Amino acid sequence: MATKLNLKELSKREDRLAPGHRLCAGCGAGIVVRQILAAIDEPVVLSNATGCLEVSTTIFPYTSWRVPWIHNAFENAASTMSGVETAYRALVKRGKIPEQNVKFIAFGGDGGTYDIGIQALSGALERGHKMMYVCYNNEAYMNTGIQRSSATPLGANTTTSPAGKVIPGKMQPRKDLTAICAAHNIPYVAQASPHNWRDLMEKARKGVAADGPAFLNVLSSCNRGWRHDTSTTVEVMKLATETCVWPLYEVENGVWRLTYKPKVKKPVTEWLEAQGRFRHLFRPENQYMIERIQADVDEKWERLLKLCGEA
Repeated sequence: MATKLNLKELSKREDRLAPGHRLCAGCGAGIVVRQILAAIDEPVVLSNATGCLEVSTTIFPYTSWRVPWIHNAFENAASTMSGVETAYRALVKRGKIPEQNVKFIAFGGDGGTYDIGIQALSGALERGHKMMYVCYNNEAYMNTGIQRSSATPLGANTTTSPAGKVIPGKMQPRKDLTAICAAHNIPYVAQASPHNWRDLMEKARKGVAADGPAFLNVLSSCNRGWRHDTSTTVEVMKLATETCVWPLYEVENGVWRLTYKPKVKKPVTEWLEAQGRFRHLFRPENQYMIERIQADVDEKWERLLKLCGEA
């Protein structure tokens, strides 16, 4: 039985991700990982796709991981963890190792999840492996120079969707990977943000307790790519939720449920203004893009409310 989420008690736990790593100041990924691992009482085995989290925590000959950890290529974190989970079950069944209720977790950024790793992820979910995949979603290929991914929001300025005279940033809305994973009919899928630590940690507990695959899509601000001060990381992620750009919800055994509903839905301009990657949208010639972004957010929010029985 998992212990109750008590912040005072949780703060006394030894971090499974040790300090001294080289993630940027204000990076959301370290916050996400620490919260998720602190929420889980059982022993864990992790796989980690290539990306910011991997390169910043394991610069040879050092490691920040205090748990069993496997580095993978961009595309195969889910495949590797599928194999580890299967091997564990086989060895327990044969009496080769004792059963210890180990939890198997894969971490990947949006590039290694939405794009390069989606085939391996889909396969793992379809096969029904008892594992949790966590996407720390910083909405671009930040590790290699802030290139667009299919998780990059509409209108964002990146090095491969540069804002200029020809285009006002990325011209396509981001892919709804959370809904794609829910369409696999797996036991547990959720969207979360580390600014709401209790919500994220409770979802992590549900994910590892699920009788089958689980997927968490967690917003993970990158101040280098999003262009905001290192001190405003949590504030910016909170604004994504308050504007309904990044709703918090879960799909548990096919049932959709909002886990947070803003009392007042803020306009998307508050989220856009907080980040330099959207600065160009406030030029007179690009105002139409803000209207398009607001319309897209409104439409998807209304659809989500209906799915969750809130409309």
